Amino acid sequence: MRKWAKEHGLLVANLACFLVFFVGMVLSGAASYSEDQQAHGEPPVSVLQFLGTGAFVEATFENWESEFLQMAMYVVLTVFLFQKGSSESKPVGKKAPQDGDPQQAAVSRATPWPVRRGGAVLKLYENSLSILLFALFLASFALHAAGGVDEYNQDQQSHGQPAITFLQYLGSSRFWFESFQNWQSEFLAVGVLVGASVYLRQKGSPESKPVAEPHYETGA
Repeated sequence: MRKWAKEHGLLVANLACFLVFFVGMVLSGAASYSEDQQAHGEPPVSVLQFLGTGAFVEATFENWESEFLQMAMYVVLTVFLFQKGSSESKPVGKKAPQDGDPQQAAVSRATPWPVRRGGAVLKLYENSLSILLFALFLASFALHAAGGVDEYNQDQQSHGQPAITFLQYLGSSRFWFESFQNWQSEFLAVGVLVGASVYLRQKGSPESKPVAEPHYETGA
């Protein structure tokens, strides 16, 4: 068990943090939503009821959407673009292991099945990481819009205004403001990491170059 925990500690720690913060978001969100309901003369909601509201769906997937977009774009951009001196970039002007042709790799029983199979299966596998991230982005994007239109129409109804359709909400300034305010922050954070890793270090982290490495050296 100790060996398994050591080998999977990074994933486990991130999932644990996600669960703690997600539960915190749900509980605080339900309390905030109930306070708003009472301020408008409506009854408060339970935590389970809150999970079915457009407010919860919109807030959750609005954030997930930006995270998956950032990761998907970063995976694809690092295929083609470089930053000299950054630990987040492949070496400039050199062949990186990630660029190797899997069809020329030595095959063993431990080689992933798609590589051994070849053909269209291999081509799909070569891009499977970005495909997954973009698929998660699109799903989150759609759910953000679905939760948003539900919340918007509920607000419209409380003010005696007509409801709008899903497509109308997709074209609204509110929806795009929510999206852009999250997207810009994600790419700012990545840009800071890419640029700062040229000059700054974190001993022991694979996201940093070795502490004594010259600034001009590119890659981890």
